[in-house]
Amino acid sequence: MSEASGDNSGAAGRPTENASSAAKTLIMRGNRIDSRDLFAAEREIIIAHGEENYRLRLTSQNKLILTK
Repeated sequence: MSEASGDNSGAAGRPTENASSAAKTLIMRGNRIDSRDLFAAEREIIIAHGEENYRLRLTSQNKLILTK
């Protein structure tokens, strides 16, 4: 979902499609999503919130970092 060199944003801050992009179904239990499901294939995901993109990264110490 993300490239090693930076974000996956195209024009107007929207995520761009690439060959490795794929739709994924996540299971929610109430208001809860297991982080293992989010990070099954990548250690970084992009969250689009309104007009902004945020990066949620999983560190080597298994911590989460959210940056704008």
